[in-house]
Amino acid sequence: MVAAGLVLGACAAGPGGDGVDGSAGPSTTTAGAITTITTTALPPSTAVLVIETPPVDRSLVRVSAGQDWQPFATFAGVTLHHPSNRVERVGFHQSSHDGARQLVPTATAVDPLTLETRERGTGSRTAADIVVEPGTEIRAPVTGTVVRAGGYVLYCEHDDDFAVIEPDSHPGWEVKVLHISGVAVDAGDRVEAGVTVLAPSATPLPFDSQVDEFTAEPSWPHVHIELVDPSIPDRPSRGGGC
Repeated sequence: MVAAGLVLGACAAGPGGDGVDGSAGPSTTTAGAITTITTTALPPSTAVLVIETPPVDRSLVRVSAGQDWQPFATFAGVTLHHPSNRVERVGFHQSSHDGARQLVPTATAVDPLTLETRERGTGSRTAADIVVEPGTEIRAPVTGTVVRAGGYVLYCEHDDDFAVIEPDSHPGWEVKVLHISGVAVDAGDRVEAGVTVLAPSATPLPFDSQVDEFTAEPSWPHVHIELVDPSIPDRPSRGGGC
């Protein structure tokens, strides 16, 4: 099975400086965690007051982007859309399938990052974990036909649902969608990117995933998506099956 995980690029907004007019009034400048207030109307001996403020812990600040199921990646004419309209981050990582294609992030991908290697021998962006707001419906990331859908056991012990879609833009290939809860489509169904609901929500996993290291706490669930050429056989797994 495909493990959940992604690569993240953290970003933090830097403080901006505001100028204050008035020769007799106070001016304030901020540098890092130190705020300096200079009062020009007082004698020089009492001119400077320094106030120390604690630094902001960016790991505690969650930023999620609202978007209308915009594209997050593409490859060979296949465009993949965010599966939710509330996304915190897109983490790219190595797939466990040898036929998984190396995805190219789009300009509309929400806070994309590439996770560290998993030593799988596949490309660094052959899968993506899209961190989504809990309870938001999961829609098809691509337009096409459902090949198969249902439930499976993740890592031999955790119940999970999935859907596999053959994209119209590349017949014969498969878009795999994992970690969805209450799959609402069946084999043969037609789906439209950003329109057709695959499941009412993502599956909350009972363990920490690689992408969780780069999101706020408590971690949100993520949807795993990859684009696979099934004509390329997988190498035999050293760990065997369940």
